[in-house]
Amino acid sequence: MRCFVIMGVAGCGKSTVGAALAQQAGATYLDGDDLHPPGNIAKMSAGLPLDDEDRAPWLDLVGQALRDRAGTCLIGCSALKRTYRDRIRRAAQEPVGFLHLAGPREVIEARMSQRTGHFMPVALLDSQFATLEPLQPDETGLAVDIDQSFESVVAALAAEVARQSLQAGE
Repeated sequence: MRCFVIMGVAGCGKSTVGAALAQQAGATYLDGDDLHPPGNIAKMSAGLPLDDEDRAPWLDLVGQALRDRAGTCLIGCSALKRTYRDRIRRAAQEPVGFLHLAGPREVIEARMSQRTGHFMPVALLDSQFATLEPLQPDETGLAVDIDQSFESVVAALAAEVARQSLQAGE
């Protein structure tokens, strides 16, 4: 397997972990936030959660970005619902592994409160947790608790990427 989505609610560390993981795994990292249409960013900046209709074109772009990159590719994307992950898999047109950065609301809220310059306000965190559907047993992926050292999180994900790549014969 060469395509992976680093998933989780806003503020869980997708961008930071994704960049470090890509460097360690010799992969390309893309930030899914960069693929949001301007209307989505405006809506979230105004404190309004996206609905499924808002997310659909964005999820297609996430899957297409995975499909269009050569080599191992990681992309940060919330991928909160199973239907969203299925949509990404369809657009990617190949197997996709999901690496879930999971953590308690209090930890994520504290992290979100410390970051600056991001369009996603802390006020939308409850809607993110309400939407979140954990990975199902038939989905390829791994959930990692982010309430541990950054190095431990990246190491666990790097091991999973290596394991999935080996299983796929890459």
